[in-house]
Amino acid sequence: MGLFSFIKEAGEKLFGGSSAQASPSEDPNAKAASAIATYIGAQNLGVSDVAVKFDGASGAVTVSGVAPTQAAKEKVTLCCGNVASVQSVDNQMSVTNPEPEAQYHDVVRGDTLSAIAKKYYGDANKYPAIFEANKPMLSSPDKIYPGQKLRIPAL
Repeated sequence: MGLFSFIKEAGEKLFGGSSAQASPSEDPNAKAASAIATYIGAQNLGVSDVAVKFDGASGAVTVSGVAPTQAAKEKVTLCCGNVASVQSVDNQMSVTNPEPEAQYHDVVRGDTLSAIAKKYYGDANKYPAIFEANKPMLSSPDKIYPGQKLRIPAL
């Protein structure tokens, strides 16, 4: 799967800001890694043995564990990467049931799921496939933002 790049300033605000600052005795990288691991767990992707490392200086996340499907592994990559302050994700998870990898799309200003579906599938009405492929990180087809990375599954 390799290393994936993300826009460091875009994404969920899981850490940073005064309420998430680490105490002097607490490692801020460990606190950020824990926040990302908690976020992955909250998505109910069926992954196990998840271990997350974060390097705040480079914005790099390394994640390992076991995913039941390629789709779950890819969603873990997106969970990690679509977080503010994360610039790259190295997903080292193993997959129980391997399948082909999806494509990815970096959302730009003016994008809609319909326009993205038209680009990849030739049919704007196939946007629900992209929405479903990115759930539960997407709560609505209308809530995408510039800088976000989306899975584009094969049809």
